[in-house]
Amino acid sequence: MMSPADSHVHSEWSWDAPSGSMERSCARAVELGLPAIAFTEHVDHTVWTVALDALAPDDHLATLTTPDGLLAPPAFDAPGYLEAIERCRERFPALRILSGLELGEPHRHAAAVAKVLGAGRFDRVLGSLHSLPDGDGFAEPPGLYGHRAAADVVREYLAEIVRLVADNGVFSVLAHIDYPMRYWPAQEAGPFDLPVFEEEFRHALRMTARSGRALEINTRIPLHSAIVRWWHEEGGEAVTFGSDAHDPAAVARGFRDAADMAQAHGFRPGRDPYDFWARAD
Repeated sequence: MMSPADSHVHSEWSWDAPSGSMERSCARAVELGLPAIAFTEHVDHTVWTVALDALAPDDHLATLTTPDGLLAPPAFDAPGYLEAIERCRERFPALRILSGLELGEPHRHAAAVAKVLGAGRFDRVLGSLHSLPDGDGFAEPPGLYGHRAAADVVREYLAEIVRLVADNGVFSVLAHIDYPMRYWPAQEAGPFDLPVFEEEFRHALRMTARSGRALEINTRIPLHSAIVRWWHEEGGEAVTFGSDAHDPAAVARGFRDAADMAQAHGFRPGRDPYDFWARAD
C-alpha cells in the first residue's frame, strides 16, 4: 500500500518553524515515496499568555514573547508563501504539492481569516484549537495545567472543539483533537486515562462528523486508536494523516502505523492518493 499523503506540514512560512524548509520537506517526501504533501502553514490571530519559566533562553518562542509573557503571532505572508509553492511545484514535478493553511481558532477571528483566504487558492485548510480563555486573555494547555485541574482543561478543550466546528465553515479538516494530551502533566495528575473522557471525546467527534469535516490522524504523538474507533462509530466519514512536521526530518513520521490503524477501524484510501481516506461501509 502506498503511504498516505502528509496533509499537515509546516515550513519556513510558519512563524513557529525556524527549522522548516519547504524545499527540503519536498525532497524528503520524494525520498519517502509520498504521493503528495500539503504545506498547512500557521495562521494565528489569538494573542495568548506564555509561561515564561517554561521557555528556554534559546527557545524561538522567547524571541516573540513580550516581557510580560504575551505572544502575538506574526502576520502570514500569503503572497510569498504561494510563490514558494509554485517554485517547488516546478522543482518537484512528480510530487503533488498542495497549498494549505492551519487556521488557529478561526471561529474567533472570522474577518481576519477571510482576508487571508482571499489572498489566493489554498487546497487543504485545517482548523485547529490551541488556546482557551484564561482570565482576561487566552493560554495554551501548558499555561493552563499549572493553575487548573488537568481534567477540567481537557473537558473545556473538547467543549470548545464543539463550538469551533459549529461556528465556522472555512476549514475541511479538524486538526489534532488530542492536542491537550501532548502536554498532560503526568507527574502531578498521573497517567492520562482516555476512557475517563470518552463521553466528551465522543460528543466532539459526533459534532465534527455532523459538520461534514474530516478528522486528522496527527502523528506528532500517536493518536489513540480508540479515538479513531469512536470517530467511525459517531459517523465520521473521512480521515487525513498529518505529521505536523516543523522540520523536514519529521515528514510522514509514524504513517505506516497510522495507516494500519485507520484501516483497522474501517477507513480506506480514496480514488487518488492525495484524497481523504473514506469509511469503507
